[in-house]
Amino acid sequence: MAAGTAPAQRWSDEELRSETLPKKDIIKFLQEHAAQQFLAEHRLLGQVKNVAKTATKEQLIAAYTRLFHTQQFKGTDGTERAEKEKPGKAEGEKGKEKEKEKAAKNEENAEEGPPKYTKSILKKGDKTNFPKKGDTVHCWYTGKLQDGTVFDTNVQTSSKKKKAAKPLSFKVGIGKVIRGWDEALLTMSKGEKAQLEIEPEWAYGKKGQPDAKIPPNAKLFFEVELVDIE
Repeated sequence: MAAGTAPAQRWSDEELRSETLPKKDIIKFLQEHAAQQFLAEHRLLGQVKNVAKTATKEQLIAAYTRLFHTQQFKGTDGTERAEKEKPGKAEGEKGKEKEKEKAAKNEENAEEGPPKYTKSILKKGDKTNFPKKGDTVHCWYTGKLQDGTVFDTNVQTSSKKKKAAKPLSFKVGIGKVIRGWDEALLTMSKGEKAQLEIEPEWAYGKKGQPDAKIPPNAKLFFEVELVDIE
């Protein structure tokens, strides 16, 4: 395969979601074909078995789809080209890549086990436009406690006198919101609506959020719709 080009064979959406296609096969494909920067961004570096423990099938499918959308295949980040043009410095470049991989592994090991949220798709998005870290996303949402109490929402219910509600806008993936949101939204495509169940560790943790009447160690439930990406 030529550097920077897509592989000839590609799984269909149905094949990706099939139980006969294990997560490890998707991870191996991504590690073989994706650029180093893409793998680091999506936390796909390291041993396949370790990546399989922390990544959900949905996250892997999202990464696979995004790879073909962004065309960030091997060679597109300049690493292969640099080694070919400067053979005398090839070892140095390889050393740098090893350092990057080591750093990524350390980051992976620092994670507290598997993802601390689950996502159920309520309405499919376009499966083409996915946000990346730093992009501004616009969302409708409703947040509930485990007993069904709504603690926050920006969805207009019924009040003619109130101003029209606006989607929540923020830069995703950089800690502007709780981690469960940051992680989940990076797997969603434009137009997608999903139900999120976020464990306390990736929500407000032991302290809770007294101002919003969220108790300590609360598991949170959100219905989120990704309406636009900038």
